[in-house]
Amino acid sequence: MNICLFILMVRVHIIIVLLFLATIGNCARDVQLPICQNGASELILQRRGYTVSYNQELRLPNWVFWHLTKDRIVGDVKRPGNAWQEDLDVPAPRANSEDYRGTGWSRGHMCPAGDNKSDSVAMYETFLYTNICPQNALLNSGDWNEIEIACRRWTEKYGDIYIVCGPVFYKQEHRRIGTNKVGVPEAFFKVVLCLNGEPKGIGFICKNENDNKKTSHYVNTIQQVERITGISFFPNLPDEIAEKVKTKANINEW
Repeated sequence: MNICLFILMVRVHIIIVLLFLATIGNCARDVQLPICQNGASELILQRRGYTVSYNQELRLPNWVFWHLTKDRIVGDVKRPGNAWQEDLDVPAPRANSEDYRGTGWSRGHMCPAGDNKSDSVAMYETFLYTNICPQNALLNSGDWNEIEIACRRWTEKYGDIYIVCGPVFYKQEHRRIGTNKVGVPEAFFKVVLCLNGEPKGIGFICKNENDNKKTSHYVNTIQQVERITGISFFPNLPDEIAEKVKTKANINEW
């Protein structure tokens, strides 16, 4: 074979492989983004470490999505000194520190700071109020924190996982706090997807109070969380994988 022709064929092969891998990467990203099917107000914001669907009416996220990898949970990046920040990327009225002051409600991260130890920008952005919800203080430091720690443990075990979490509103009329009338959720959800090895999924629903229960107490299937929230998670997964990861939830398999 002519050497020039051979080199050309090799280059074409490499280009085809790179295009194929890029396509896989794009599909993986597309698979993960949730879809609000509940008619909620929605503004999509892309951050360094997560994507948020922001609800202007409630001044809160509908959901926050991120891809948690091993490299994100190791590092020496510390919480910023002036941590909590009003998010100027969304229109006023919007949540700020004064809305929480004196209310008794904790500022609960959706994408946690602990999932962004390797990047100072990603860490900073977790303190934007578009990633924060009024949360029972004991839930925030207790059971919700334990679920966050479990997710980091699963990331170390499996290499990477996909996470979506956010507030749950059951009532038509919601409690509000502050001048900007930030909504107070009745509960919180979190769904986790692992595609390494045998694909599996798990969901959690935590009431916005101090239940002080074992993590297993909060377990739901992803399908159950979809029904409660009106949000479709990982909508583009192949049917056979979606069936497996959405309809079963066994924390002992993690």
